[in-house]
Amino acid sequence: MEYVDYYKILGLDKNASDDDIKKAFRKLARKYHPDLNPSDKSAHKKFQEINEANEVLSDPEKRKKYDKYGKDWQHAEEFEKARQSQGRQQQYSSGGNPFAGAGGGDEDFSDFFSSMFGRSEGTRGGRQAKYRGQDYNAELHLQLADAYTTHQKTITVNGKNLRITIPAGVEDGQVIKLKGHGGEGTNGGPNGDLYITFVIAPHPIFKRSGNDLHTTVDIDLYTAILGGEVVLETLSGKLKLKVNAETQNGTKIRLKGKGFPVYKSEGQFGDLYVTYSVKIPTNLTERQKELFRELSKS
Repeated sequence: MEYVDYYKILGLDKNASDDDIKKAFRKLARKYHPDLNPSDKSAHKKFQEINEANEVLSDPEKRKKYDKYGKDWQHAEEFEKARQSQGRQQQYSSGGNPFAGAGGGDEDFSDFFSSMFGRSEGTRGGRQAKYRGQDYNAELHLQLADAYTTHQKTITVNGKNLRITIPAGVEDGQVIKLKGHGGEGTNGGPNGDLYITFVIAPHPIFKRSGNDLHTTVDIDLYTAILGGEVVLETLSGKLKLKVNAETQNGTKIRLKGKGFPVYKSEGQFGDLYVTYSVKIPTNLTERQKELFRELSKS
């Protein structure tokens, strides 16, 4: 039976603080977690070693015993008897670490551990430790029009169909959490959560800025000079715009409350900004050119 170097397993030295041990364990446990390496037996074995190392080093009494009798583990029993005779026998746990004991039962601890600490102590009285399921991450791709109204959508996560409600006003890159829709917990532990990131494609007409929308509308020279009306297709239907006479190229108007819905604020909308682009006529006839010449002389 070989001595097991728990500090080496966690990549630490004997002067490591409790915080160092906790951070090292969490980092390695996430890397070698069985949920992330379902078909890698070596990763599963490594995870068991990491779990065992944390079981010892995160417990003050176990660590004290290990540091004192580590390579001389054969004498550990004498240490235990001395403690019992002095009436100082105490039991400790690893503080409810979400990764502790994830492997299951006694078989997940080495013979070295069992010889030094006993099986029942290593598994906390023979009870399997609970641990939280893995969090899942998913992307949901939408068009801008999709994000304009509240609607339901069915997505598939880890082979399961999930029907979710998408609130109007979600933004590109926004992340929402669906509690309990991640991986299943072990030994009665809670499920992980599902994090959904929204990816909204650019729109060919409207540019979104927060809750405001921006667009450009072309008007002909005659409408710009004499005034008139233009019809704009918006995300909520057609909108008739009045163009004032003598409108200059690049003129911007603001339509209050005609922008994008405010996230989770029923009935509230941003504004719509419209910039007029005056188009100069081409392919003029000689008569039309003559009329412009007359206008230029007047």
